[in-house]
Amino acid sequence: MLCQHCGKNEATTHVKRNINGEVSEYRLCSKCAAEMGYGNLFQDFHSDFGNLLGSFFGTALPARTGAARCHTCGSSMNDIARTGMVGCADCYDTFYSELLPTIRNVHGNTRHSGKRPVITYTENKTDAPAPEDTIEGLRSQLEQAIKDQNFERAAELRDAIKEKEAES
Repeated sequence: MLCQHCGKNEATTHVKRNINGEVSEYRLCSKCAAEMGYGNLFQDFHSDFGNLLGSFFGTALPARTGAARCHTCGSSMNDIARTGMVGCADCYDTFYSELLPTIRNVHGNTRHSGKRPVITYTENKTDAPAPEDTIEGLRSQLEQAIKDQNFERAAELRDAIKEKEAES
């Protein structure tokens, strides 16, 4: 597609403006985009990104002589604080005590809590009938097993429900 401003060069920049609900779109070549003030908006982003995370470590880390280095990548804590990037996965183990407060400040927690919770199943070890052994209890367990996508457990519960219904 050609530039909508000069009509000569290939359009490489897509500009979309929304002013008071009125949306306008332009496809411009790099020369026209620069002339109109739509240069590379992210040109300084890379250099500032390291400082963004690095700022969480504090501006003044004491210079340590003989500072510990990661045995895998060779990064020191000063390198991590300066760049704002951890060198490798082993750095988390090597600099655990120094990284922990920063991770807690940035994320608010030190344990990952993703979309799926940890699922644990407990077996009833007593011989006395528990509420889980009733048809209603088994049905609620079945629903939970289906939600957790534990289909093997769901099949066992389905069979147990059928047995209980046949006994009644």
